[in-house]
Amino acid sequence: MIKSLVVATVLATLLSGSAFAHDTPGGVKGAKVTLVYQHELPNVPGKSMKGVLVEYAPGGFSEAHTHPQSAFTYATVLEGAIRSQVNDGPVTVYKAGESFSEMPGDRHSVSENASKTKSAKLLAVFVVDTAQRELTFPIKK
Repeated sequence: MIKSLVVATVLATLLSGSAFAHDTPGGVKGAKVTLVYQHELPNVPGKSMKGVLVEYAPGGFSEAHTHPQSAFTYATVLEGAIRSQVNDGPVTVYKAGESFSEMPGDRHSVSENASKTKSAKLLAVFVVDTAQRELTFPIKK
């Protein structure tokens, strides 16, 4: 129920044209990252929910990264398929309609379009400290 509400809210925001793109630190190739939703949680002072649409071109990817220490992240694939690896877990392919989550402090080692010929999209919803502006930090090699 909550998942459906969040997805519906973010999609409504996208369709209304109020989405805006922001720069993502770290390496990306064929990836567009757009903050599409943000709202302070009235029952959890100091926390906000932020929705980020990640659109991968065929073969697109994001370099290895982490998210803020305060962030719980829940991602749903909206279109295509996404290859993902969190920490030292297995590399997994998630198809449209499938979801995964990341705990505070997790490392997102692989995040990429599973296809070289079709685009892919995912919606990442963060519950994060309201004051947090940057949502992605590259992992230094």
